[in-house]
Amino acid sequence: MQSTIWLSYDLGAVGDYEGMYTWLDDQGAEECGSGLAVLRYSYENDLAESLKREISSAVSLNKHSRIYLIFRQNGKTKGRYLVGRRHGAPWVGFGNNNEPRDDED
Repeated sequence: MQSTIWLSYDLGAVGDYEGMYTWLDDQGAEECGSGLAVLRYSYENDLAESLKREISSAVSLNKHSRIYLIFRQNGKTKGRYLVGRRHGAPWVGFGNNNEPRDDED
């Protein structure tokens, strides 16, 4: 099978960006902004497992590495972490919807 996918990657300050960039270039990926790429990916069974296995063999990952996959399946857009997990958003508290609230009814 083949799917168009987006990969968001953050490998930390000393991550293996050379390995990631080599893998992305070999896949014919296109840049979509800092740390975001789009590509057509060929796989056999499970998209996420195949992708995780392939990237893990090409890129030296560590505890700071995060790779998020965005894809379409059954007409729905889905996303999941291949490596790492969600962190607190740096923009929390900047918006206008964070006005102080009274603790009364």
